Amino acid sequence: MLKCRAVWRKLAPLARSASTQCRHNVKTALNNGRRQAFVPATHMSTGPAGGGGSENTLYVVLVGAACLGGGAYAYMTVRGDSKRYEERISELASRSAKEAPESQPPVAPEPEEAAPTSEESAPVAELSGETESASAEEPVTEVPAEPAAPVVEEAAEEPVTEAPPAAEPETVQEAPTEPAVTSLPESAPAPEPVSAPLTLPSHAPYLLIGGGTASFAAARSIRARDPGAKVLIVTDEPNLPYMRPPLSKELWFSDDPSVTETLRFKQWNGKERSIYFQPSSFYVKPEELTSAENGGVAVLTGKKVIQMDVRGNKVKLDDDTEISYDKCLIGTGGVPRNLQVIEKAGDEVMNRTTLFRKIEDFKSLDNVSRNVKSITIIGGGFLGSELACALGRRSSETGLEVIQMFPEKGNMGKVLPEYLSNWTTEKVKKEGVRIVPEALVKSVAFKEDKLEILLKDGRQVKTDHIVAAVGLEPNVDLAKSAGLEVDSDFGGYRVNAELQARSNIWVAGDAACFYDIRLGRRRVEHHDHAVVSGRLAGENMTGANKPYWHQSMFWSDLGPDVGYEAIGIVDSSLPTVGVFAKATSKDTPKAATEQSGTGIRSESETEATAVTPVASSTPAPVMEHKDEYGKGVIFYLRDKVVVGIILWNVFNRMPIARKIIKDGEEHADLNEVAKLFNIHED
Repeated sequence: MLKCRAVWRKLAPLARSASTQCRHNVKTALNNGRRQAFVPATHMSTGPAGGGGSENTLYVVLVGAACLGGGAYAYMTVRGDSKRYEERISELASRSAKEAPESQPPVAPEPEEAAPTSEESAPVAELSGETESASAEEPVTEVPAEPAAPVVEEAAEEPVTEAPPAAEPETVQEAPTEPAVTSLPESAPAPEPVSAPLTLPSHAPYLLIGGGTASFAAARSIRARDPGAKVLIVTDEPNLPYMRPPLSKELWFSDDPSVTETLRFKQWNGKERSIYFQPSSFYVKPEELTSAENGGVAVLTGKKVIQMDVRGNKVKLDDDTEISYDKCLIGTGGVPRNLQVIEKAGDEVMNRTTLFRKIEDFKSLDNVSRNVKSITIIGGGFLGSELACALGRRSSETGLEVIQMFPEKGNMGKVLPEYLSNWTTEKVKKEGVRIVPEALVKSVAFKEDKLEILLKDGRQVKTDHIVAAVGLEPNVDLAKSAGLEVDSDFGGYRVNAELQARSNIWVAGDAACFYDIRLGRRRVEHHDHAVVSGRLAGENMTGANKPYWHQSMFWSDLGPDVGYEAIGIVDSSLPTVGVFAKATSKDTPKAATEQSGTGIRSESETEATAVTPVASSTPAPVMEHKDEYGKGVIFYLRDKVVVGIILWNVFNRMPIARKIIKDGEEHADLNEVAKLFNIHED
């Protein structure tokens, strides 16, 4: 066609010129003819009127020859192109079957040259669209045991080596298996089930960040309200969700030498249980969560969420894996604080310091306690006091020296009133612990195979190992990438009364700074709060929209004989009123677990509903600020209203304490209120 256009461009000027000249001559001839009408007949000629006949004939011949030549040339060109086109198609058809699906549609002219047109036309029609149903069946019956690619490559060689037309329909049907898998939706389900279990889920309807108590409570709550829910817990720990309190309590009193491996312990009541909330059989494997028909809870261990995209509803893990979600809970808890003087002291000191928080810390400290002569615990709070008593009990058997130092005057000085703190300090001493009160650490150094702790008042303590139990720092690493607000006073993510930080993000446990409808904004670091807040967050993630009204409790045991439970704001700087009575053998943590049937006392009392308490009518003498504090109740006041209560060796009465705080009333005589707890009954 291009050559025809070139020829036409060359002949067109000549044709136009000839046409113009022809029209001019014809016009001249006509004019001459009209003038000849008036000339006498004797003057007429037998040739064309007007003269110039031979010249006009020449032009007509030239134009006709040009048209005929151009048409002949165009016909020859088109025919040549058609022949070359057919030769090209034949060449493409002889190539490998792997390239055949891409070049097959233009093969329509080929069956005209081959004899068996009825057999060859079928595969062509299948490739053009009718083959979807046939090719969808082929991978199911022939391919499941092998990957699609090798099957296609083996079939692709057949058109090259075998020429019989009868075999071509089979090879054409097998060859499209690869495009059928990748492009046709009907055949996609066949190979996907093979590869799906090998990858982690890219989407989780409910994503829980953190593998602690709050996340487990939320997962259980979600499944209770939505039985088919698919929940994915992502934790940087290598363990399944477990309870932390036994790490500093019952595990240390176990007689089992393999307790660090089994993590099973006997409660004060003698019953045995595991530290884990549920065995591994309870959970769904992460790679099977997406395909689980009835949903389930999966735990992805050893992975840390390092970034959140709240607009895109997805998170990024430390291995660059991305997981999208519909609803997300942040239950990252906290990390143990350390003293700056220890951090700056160098590797030798850091290697001999334990920040107690996880299972690995318990195993490490248990091993250290069996191989050193002296351990010093810095901190006089719940954790420090519990570990001091636990290690002190062991010191009587192994000769281990246990030292506890704290800046307060007495043990639990920030929580208990001074008189009770002093009594507790004496109790800890009887457990074999050396107490160093009012101790402010100035520096720590490693000298002559010993750690030297220098206090600001000049005192010096030498030890082999340090346990820093100086509080918890809420883990808010995701705040920056997620754009979440961190409370400047209490720390943690600020959430509303429904524990919601954003429209589809909730926070529970130690990392949540929530609004208490009775006591104002707070942040609580205790097991019961993690249980209750996690459960409520899970309910709200399924649409409950409930406010957090629960007053969580916490408890601490200084061995099997002394324990206490507390609720609300318990701060030794607040005014307190304590009412005590003589204790009996029933007033111990061991007896409490025998009655409740569980070593984790909050698990039994959390579900209890407080009713209007009935005061005991037993008139018993009140022991207030005496030297013997067997059992009793300590009230913490703010503006003459009870905002906190400690039940000292009084157990299973927490619903009553919760109701007193919830009512928020002033009480003229707290001695009468103390009778509601029946502390004077034997």
